[in-house]
Amino acid sequence: MRKIFQIALLAIVCISFSAQAQSGKKSKWQKLFNQKDLSGWKVYGTEKWYVENGELICESGPDKEYGYLGTEKKYKDFELTLDFKQEADGNSGVFFHSSFEGTKVAGWQAEVAPPGHWTGGIYESYGRGWLIKPTDDKDKALKMGEWNTMKVKVKDNTVTTWINGQEMITLTDDKIGSIDGSIALQIHSGGGIKVRWKNIKVMQL
Repeated sequence: MRKIFQIALLAIVCISFSAQAQSGKKSKWQKLFNQKDLSGWKVYGTEKWYVENGELICESGPDKEYGYLGTEKKYKDFELTLDFKQEADGNSGVFFHSSFEGTKVAGWQAEVAPPGHWTGGIYESYGRGWLIKPTDDKDKALKMGEWNTMKVKVKDNTVTTWINGQEMITLTDDKIGSIDGSIALQIHSGGGIKVRWKNIKVMQL
């Protein structure tokens, strides 16, 4: 009887360690950009996406249309951090839970835009439009023409964004929590846009 108990106890311990190991593995940060090329990403549209000096750059092309760079892998609950520097217009964004049909994207965007245009707010593409905008006093967290750090956390039905440590919004929305999808960077239509990106990493929750 005692031997059976010891075997059962050992099995429980092994299962516990296995679960902890799997949990730890799942919670590790993973780099989405290797600083060399666009491995792991897919280009949508004709706008320019390229790597220069270890930075990922999006730039308007001659068509001056919308363009996207999406991850090949899908994500549901995650924490994403990245650095961006806006040059020229700088109108861009970070999409999540996204799917594509050509350059038509279904999903949600954490806005990246010039001052006064709600960086960190959440916009639903081809859907309900703006879901939440940060208050005007939080806009000063954005440093136009300098490197900024954005963090996006999506867990169940709740999304929170930060710019340079300043919490911009927290939104709870059942529709967001109902699906997964790609993480994607956007270049807005209209031309004259250039944004640099680096230190792009994700941790699944």
